[in-house]
Amino acid sequence: MSNHDRLSGFHANAARFTSVVDAGGTWDGASPCAGWTSRDVLRHVVETQRNFLEQRGAGLAPAPDLDLDLDPARAWGAHLAAVRRAAEDRDFVETEYDGHFGRTSVAATLADFYGFDMLVHRWDLARGLGQDAGFTDAELDTIETALEGFGDNLYLDGVCAPAVPVPDDAPRERALLARMGRSAG
Repeated sequence: MSNHDRLSGFHANAARFTSVVDAGGTWDGASPCAGWTSRDVLRHVVETQRNFLEQRGAGLAPAPDLDLDLDPARAWGAHLAAVRRAAEDRDFVETEYDGHFGRTSVAATLADFYGFDMLVHRWDLARGLGQDAGFTDAELDTIETALEGFGDNLYLDGVCAPAVPVPDDAPRERALLARMGRSAG
């Protein structure tokens, strides 16, 4: 798969994440992530993407201030614009490095990990903001593939909470969310 194709998936997940951010809701209300508000979920997505890109040498504009900013959608838009500019630099996204799972590229990490992160946190954010949340079958396929690839690394500090129990006959979405430490009930 080419870096362009990989990044198109990242951009598609970013667009769906943006639609949830833009719809808004109760930013300081609890999210499904224990101890985090919806604003905290957004802050996490911004900070982890920025940290990754800056560690790889991307020159990004100053980070949006999500603690003081009264418009999270504007802050997210500014962040995403900076990420898109970095992703347009072909030499930058083709940069390889040794990651947790071996040799990889910036493009592959954006697509495979950070695309997954936005996909899952879109659900968290939608639930926390009081919006409808759910995944398409294709998104569930993506999540399932990512979880298989992460193996035990899924439960490293800062990735996912320990799995929560669900009945063996739980619907696929509920079972995958439970595997990531989330309760859909």
